Amino acid sequence: QLRLVESGGGSVQPGGSLRLSCVVSGSRLNYFVIGWFRQAPGKEREGVSCISGSDGSAHLADSSKGRFTISRDNAKNTVYLQMNSLKPEDTGVYYCAARPVVGGLSMRKDEYDYWGQGTQITVSS
Repeated sequence: QLRLVESGGGSVQPGGSLRLSCVVSGSRLNYFVIGWFRQAPGKEREGVSCISGSDGSAHLADSSKGRFTISRDNAKNTVYLQMNSLKPEDTGVYYCAARPVVGGLSMRKDEYDYWGQGTQITVSS
């Protein structure tokens, strides 16, 4: 059974930074694409970024480009999301999710099979 656990959320002022971690257990990261999603209150869950655990190829949503960086450490079975220049509109619950790597990169939430419990990020002055 694949398990994903997020950490690193919290409260930060606009312009601040946070780094989220997603630890994968139950299998090797190499076999999966890991996506980061966020859900703001009253809104649909949306894709932020995703990365292949196999070759490191990645994709960022337009709203994340220039501010967020996704990376992986296969030795630790962990994916990171470094978030800089945070804005109030980045507030929400952030989830990591996994899908088989053979399916390729995706930012569609309905294409992911395994989900973490989420971590809250609040950006406010």
